[in-house]
Amino acid sequence: MTTVRITRTALTRGTLAALSGLLAGFAALTVAELVSAAVRPEASPVTAVGGAAIDRTPAAVKDFAIRNFGENDKLVLQLGIVVTLALFAVVVGVLALRHRRTGSAAVLAFGVVGAASAVSRPDSTGVVDGLPSLVGAVAGAVLLYVLIGRLTRPRRVAGEDEARDESGWDRRGFLVAATAAAAASTVAGAVGRTLNGRSAQDAVASREAARLPAPASPAKPIPAGAQLRVPGLPPFTTPNSKFYRVDTALVVPKVDANSWRLRIHGKGVRRDLEFTYQDLLDRPLIEREITLCCVSNEVGGPYIGHARWIGVRLADLLKEAGVKPPSRGGKADQIIARSVDGMTLGTPVEDVMDGRDAMLAVGMNGEPLPFVHGFPVRMLVPGLYGYVSACKWIEDIELTTFDDYDAYWVKRKWARKAPIKTQSRIDTPKPFGRPEAGTVMVAGVAWAQHRGIEKVEIRVDDGPWRPAQLAEQDTVDTWRQWSYPWKATPGGHTLTVRATDGTGEVQTEKRTKTVPDGASGWHSVVVTVD
Repeated sequence: MTTVRITRTALTRGTLAALSGLLAGFAALTVAELVSAAVRPEASPVTAVGGAAIDRTPAAVKDFAIRNFGENDKLVLQLGIVVTLALFAVVVGVLALRHRRTGSAAVLAFGVVGAASAVSRPDSTGVVDGLPSLVGAVAGAVLLYVLIGRLTRPRRVAGEDEARDESGWDRRGFLVAATAAAAASTVAGAVGRTLNGRSAQDAVASREAARLPAPASPAKPIPAGAQLRVPGLPPFTTPNSKFYRVDTALVVPKVDANSWRLRIHGKGVRRDLEFTYQDLLDRPLIEREITLCCVSNEVGGPYIGHARWIGVRLADLLKEAGVKPPSRGGKADQIIARSVDGMTLGTPVEDVMDGRDAMLAVGMNGEPLPFVHGFPVRMLVPGLYGYVSACKWIEDIELTTFDDYDAYWVKRKWARKAPIKTQSRIDTPKPFGRPEAGTVMVAGVAWAQHRGIEKVEIRVDDGPWRPAQLAEQDTVDTWRQWSYPWKATPGGHTLTVRATDGTGEVQTEKRTKTVPDGASGWHSVVVTVD
């Protein structure tokens, strides 16, 4: 009987020790959140550690996350961090039951890791970014020490305190301390989130107040025949809310347009230039139809979208700074675009200044850029994958060379130069669909930005290639829809598509992965005709 009672007591204390660890971890995070409101939201430990994890993740793993989780990859990472912290907190709590000081020291050590992560981020403002993690860790360590103390108090004289069982630990004191800690932590977290939310209000207000002027060079109307009336095809223009998002920002930067500045400097720049948001709006703006594509888009993948963009021609700004392309004796062959979150993208100067509509965009589909797509300003270069051309939340342009500097993704084994490959996709019928026998409309999109699409062909099973009907092409910088009336017969069939671009190059059959410069290969779907 005595053995059973001791076992139950030990089990209870072990469970409460684990709970103590969780409460200490919760307190550390919420106090850190509160302190980050006085520093900056990006300095909170979950964001800092998550950003550091993204920076150190191999390219293949990032590609796997994007492929399997899509735009939820950041949510999955954040949940993974929280689960890992919870498990760590449980282990530390149980450890502290036997080694009280060691357990508290472990909490402090994790705070040092969070602080180091925050300070080492590319967008760090200095050592002050480590303050939230350190203060939070101290709060968590102190709380763990106090709670464990309630579980390890020495036994007193019998009858002195009925709240203590035979093991001598202070049950009532523990419950009071744990409840108070949980309540205080919840309040601290709520206050921190509220204050951090208010810090973005100026940015939200600046976007709401932004008014895009009429472009000096408006886009031509989209041809009526550019959109085919085939069920299952995406709209020619992708709504902002449906436009794909692929980036490394755990927290979407919310930048106040009134305080935003852009600097142009570096090799071959005769004079440094700086622009405000209003400076750009006051310049002659161009409006263009441009299709964007992510290098992480697999064959037949969803990471492509089309929008009408408005902005300032980037080549004009570079010329004002005295920049010349390499073909005309310029000293720089690479533009390094820096985002407010520290991201760097490397773009060939020649491509920006060869006459294409490279721009610093301020508007998307008739409205100021959404925050998730780069408000107040982002960069666009038609014909290049986004990781070398489409810097969101841009604040700095440095002229340099490919020999002197490797941008963020190049350091992670992606290619330095990445023109978009000729690709095509079947949107309808869907994979493993069951259309009825008879005429089935096969349709999709093809793209080869800055070269255009000349021809699309369809093959059924191992039969001959048949020409598809092309929708009217808007410009060489946009995708192109196509359709093919297939006389479907009962049974299983494989439908395959390939495209030919405006230079006459036929889309390659060779399958490659997205790393290092984009996927290639023919897209196929398997269907069963009833």
